[in-house]
Amino acid sequence: MPDLPPDNPVFLAADAKAAGGDNPARSPAVSRSLALAVAGYRKSDVFRIGLSAATRATRRRMLADIRTRYGQARIAELRTKHVETDLNRLTGHARNNRLKAWRGFGKWLADNYHIEDPSAAARKAPVAATDGHLPWLEAEVEVFRHHWPAGAPERLAFEVIYWTGARVSDAVRLGPGNVDRDGWLAFRRQKTGGEGAIPFDRPLPDFAEEMTSDLAYLHAALDAREARHLTWITTTHGKSRNVKAAGQWFAAKARAAGIHGRSAHGLRKSRARALAEAEGNPPRSALGPVTRAFPRSNATSEISANGGRSRARRPNEQFQLRRPKFQIGGKMQEKQMLEKPLATPAGLEPATCPLGG
Repeated sequence: MPDLPPDNPVFLAADAKAAGGDNPARSPAVSRSLALAVAGYRKSDVFRIGLSAATRATRRRMLADIRTRYGQARIAELRTKHVETDLNRLTGHARNNRLKAWRGFGKWLADNYHIEDPSAAARKAPVAATDGHLPWLEAEVEVFRHHWPAGAPERLAFEVIYWTGARVSDAVRLGPGNVDRDGWLAFRRQKTGGEGAIPFDRPLPDFAEEMTSDLAYLHAALDAREARHLTWITTTHGKSRNVKAAGQWFAAKARAAGIHGRSAHGLRKSRARALAEAEGNPPRSALGPVTRAFPRSNATSEISANGGRSRARRPNEQFQLRRPKFQIGGKMQEKQMLEKPLATPAGLEPATCPLGG
């Protein structure tokens, strides 16, 4: 964007082009108009820094539409009834998503133009209660693994999402560069900005012993790849999958395996539920903190003399008993962690790709 005042015609034209507007040439904006306010809001730190990239992209489209429809309106005359009129064109989740855009914009208007927030009293639309994305059953997990062999990109996507419990927006960005020297798979969440860290090439805590096979399946899928890329979930051409399309692509592959009504988000719920059950506590929510069960800060790293890289213990090495804290659902608990080598449980090898071979 040009470094010009938000009411400058050049700035407005460039702003409209960046928003994907079909008609960037608009009539000159009126002083203290909604059009100028939209441009100023989009240039503010509240918008550029306070929102994630995905949220900004969605809000830009909505703000561009608001400016097109009501750009000449004066800010001082904006009331809740005007926001409600705009929202009444929509229903359900579409209305509520539009309301989120108005509330972010309205709060900024109140802070910068010293008016009452016109969106504060706007009402959300009622939506039918649903169970959302259903967790996968153990039988469905086995069906998917049997249908897609370890060398298939569909299988690798499944194992990455299932083991990490990451959102699709995070999972499509994961790759070998996310594995740190201590064997943690570390990443920053796109939605919240928080840090996630999951055991990848290191022993698991004692309470996660039954999950060892899932980590082994992930490594088997990685070893069976025909090509190596910067990220693990890729297209047939080796490019990282688009965030918006990846979820639909994965659901289609699940249906191809005979599994209907299941999604990548459902795998995330399955992992969260498994972690909650392993800790002996009910989950705080279906989307509880997946990686909080594996805190890096409380685990002592194993550093070898060869390049300072971590390694799993060998079978003939003595186990070391530790007492780190694990936090699930807001409670701190003392758990014993017995480091064990990452071994493949006997009898769990898929017929298409033996884990021990």
